[in-house]
Amino acid sequence: MAHEMMLLALQFGVILVSTKLVGWLFSQKLNQPKVLGELVAGMIIGPYVLGAIPLGALGPLFPAVEGTVPVSPELYGIATIGSIFLLFNSGLETDLPTFLKFSGKATVVGLGGVVLSFLLGAEATVLLHSEVHSIMDPEALFLGTICTATSIGITARILGETKKISTPEGVTILAAAVLDDVISIILLSVVVGVASVELGGGTIAWSSIGFVALKAVGFWALCMVVGILSAPYLTKGMKRLESLALITELSFGLALLLAGLSEMAGLAMIIGAYIAGLSFSQTDVAHEITERIKNVSDFFVPVFFAVMGMMVDFSALKSVLVFGIIFSIVAFLGKLLGCGLPALAIGFNAKGAFRIGAGMLPRGEVTLIVAGIGLASGAIGPDLFGVAVMTMLLASVAAPPLLITAFKGGSGYRKELVSSTEDDLVTIALELPSYRAADFVRKSLADSFYQEGFFIKRVEGTRQVWQVRKDDMIFMMKVKDTLLEISGKRENEAFVRLMMVETMVDFKEFAASLKSLDQNDMMGAGLLMNMFAQTDK
Repeated sequence: MAHEMMLLALQFGVILVSTKLVGWLFSQKLNQPKVLGELVAGMIIGPYVLGAIPLGALGPLFPAVEGTVPVSPELYGIATIGSIFLLFNSGLETDLPTFLKFSGKATVVGLGGVVLSFLLGAEATVLLHSEVHSIMDPEALFLGTICTATSIGITARILGETKKISTPEGVTILAAAVLDDVISIILLSVVVGVASVELGGGTIAWSSIGFVALKAVGFWALCMVVGILSAPYLTKGMKRLESLALITELSFGLALLLAGLSEMAGLAMIIGAYIAGLSFSQTDVAHEITERIKNVSDFFVPVFFAVMGMMVDFSALKSVLVFGIIFSIVAFLGKLLGCGLPALAIGFNAKGAFRIGAGMLPRGEVTLIVAGIGLASGAIGPDLFGVAVMTMLLASVAAPPLLITAFKGGSGYRKELVSSTEDDLVTIALELPSYRAADFVRKSLADSFYQEGFFIKRVEGTRQVWQVRKDDMIFMMKVKDTLLEISGKRENEAFVRLMMVETMVDFKEFAASLKSLDQNDMMGAGLLMNMFAQTDK
């Protein structure tokens, strides 16, 4: 065990160094997303390229392991933790009201992508593979199922890097990708049942297959409802511990538990992690949890994408190169058309529909799960497993730059998103003699809010706008030149005005106290006193 742990430490170190450097190269020099660099780094150092070279008595650093996954269980375990970190963080960054608002549209988009992708993938297998004669053959069923899955991990990473997670297109993509993975796992249970009958002979037990599918859907829906409703009460109880670090650790512990339960229910672990993050996203400590999670996840998430790249066996792709390229193009069209066309029909313009279709292109962990089960059951051979890997590879390489390019420009939604509570909002403005005075009062007011148990965070993409939040009380604080503005619900106006009055009283008392300074001190603070005098007026 000591030798295995030593090897794991070396592998972890090489992965971190290579993914960080190649990721930096792609993001800073090639203007591409870091995730693409991390995938490429995994391919280069993996067991089918440099990782296979013996290093003296140590042997190969990344020896190819027999089985579906060509890396050690220990390394794959770290990669799995990385995927849970990634999806938990993506859920935290998702705007829940927008997610729920677009969940119906995401269902239409997800179903469209699944149906068309499955039919195109299964039919392409029949047309291009000489030994497959019907879409009910196990090979066609498995490759059709492989086409349906979307890699929510890759998509979420790109949307997070570009700050597009909470846009209408972003939440639609994520919600549809979660639905895709749920449907893919359910479809997998059906396909496994049908394939086992086809291979061994016998009668298809539709009742047992239906029960597995129903259990998976029921667990997913139950976790969504219970998680969203219970998260505010959980965080309220955890805040009594008076430790934000402990709140973060407990929250991620719950995400791990839900991920494990999702796997037990027949779903992917990443779905449970995303539901946990989405549940906590509307709590007042969401920003604090996100900041602390990112500090740790930056060490684990690159391992996940590197291991995805390590699974590419270039030698196995030679025999099915043409078939794999054509099948990959078919899989691309299945998502672009199957998701893009329904998006056009439910309120998105052509730009938004293309963004959604491009966001649904990546394949990853679920694709490998489906292909691995097919290979282990004997339903598909190494050649078709290679086709699945090639599809995942090409989609993973093509999707990031395509998605980043697609998100350039204006909104992809035809209607303006107007909050139903807009008429209930009120803005309180305070004019001050200078920007310094306005920012000084803003800091004092923020400190007063913090003392009352509020959490303050700067709004992404801005320099002078902050969100102030405690439970369901949310204010926006803004400094513009000499003007300090606070916006919030009308029902909280009296509380905000009281906080501002108390802050100004403290501010004036502080200014008055400076008048008792001796002459030498006053000479050094003359300019500051002039500002305070203007403020008193």
